Amino acid sequence: MSEHVVSTATAKVHYTRQGSGPGLLLVHGTSATGEDNFGHLLPELTGGHTVLLPDYAGSGRTLDDGGPLTIEQLSDQMIAVIEDAAVGPVDLLGFSLGATVAATVAARRPDLVRRLILLAGFAAVRHPKDVLAFQTWRALADIDPQLYLRYSLSVAFSPAYLERAGSENLEHEIAAALPVTDGTKRQIDLDLTVDITALLPKITAPTLVVAGTHDTLVSPWNSRELHGGIAGSEYTEIDSGHVVPVEQPAELVAVMKRFFA
Repeated sequence: MSEHVVSTATAKVHYTRQGSGPGLLLVHGTSATGEDNFGHLLPELTGGHTVLLPDYAGSGRTLDDGGPLTIEQLSDQMIAVIEDAAVGPVDLLGFSLGATVAATVAARRPDLVRRLILLAGFAAVRHPKDVLAFQTWRALADIDPQLYLRYSLSVAFSPAYLERAGSENLEHEIAAALPVTDGTKRQIDLDLTVDITALLPKITAPTLVVAGTHDTLVSPWNSRELHGGIAGSEYTEIDSGHVVPVEQPAELVAVMKRFFA
């Protein structure tokens, strides 16, 4: 694995590169890093791809000015990673807010995207239940970091996954969870304001939209909206809560390999 930094107008973007073959860019979700969401999948993916794991502004070792985030900024950062790595056009997977970023990249720079997977993503957080979930998540980040972490787990995973984990393991997960940061708050603020609906018809790459059937943070309704807005896209669901890469890693990798084959 090698580590790289590429500069944009708004950030110094950190990313790692590992493997060989066509480029595969994996874009993480809110509050996470590329390693958090996808690091455990690399042994299954690097045999057939050069995997790029960036951290966009607000996460990891990427540095920016600390101001409000925009989808244009984050997509510019991912475009810079693809161009710096010189492995494009890439297969591109975005998870949660990362799916919104990935869709924006595909709409703005179709020359850089070979195939696209949008996982547990959204064009805009507008369904009343989802708005309430994100508003609560954001408020807890200011009010009580421990309550924020507990709420995060409650909406991140399916009831079946939490039941299997058990109370003792959940307490361990809470203790080991990433602390609330200013970057996390800025990313949730973006979740609540972004709207890329008008960009969806501009996506021309073959696209697979994937929802978690039991997602209680980003309801599957959002993925169906993405599917409806992207001409020729495919749609499937995985028996999972929101954090599909953790809850159903083997099934996700199988879906990725089939679509990117």
